[in-house]
Amino acid sequence: MGVTKTEIFTEQQNRLAITLKALAHPARIAILQYIVKQNACICNDLVEELGLAQATISQHLKELKSIGIIKGNIEGTSICYCIDEKVWQRVKKELNIFFADNVGIEKCC
Repeated sequence: MGVTKTEIFTEQQNRLAITLKALAHPARIAILQYIVKQNACICNDLVEELGLAQATISQHLKELKSIGIIKGNIEGTSICYCIDEKVWQRVKKELNIFFADNVGIEKCC
């Protein structure tokens, strides 16, 4: 596999690509949707809610935590997760900017 040459792209392009890569799994989207819907920190609800193994859920949570979109607090023997609103708003803003350009191709293909 070749070198990705990420240094030739802007910081914003690299950050957006890393974010989208972390979001690019339906289980991760479902996890985020569930946490947002609960409007609170969630602890052990995800295994029951999504029907995935605990190890699988943990791996997906690790990926989401790596981009900072969720944060976790240890409460007893469990870790409770919630959305990091600052990161959520940054991602939302970057996606809005990315999709803001109008595509006005009249004659294509």
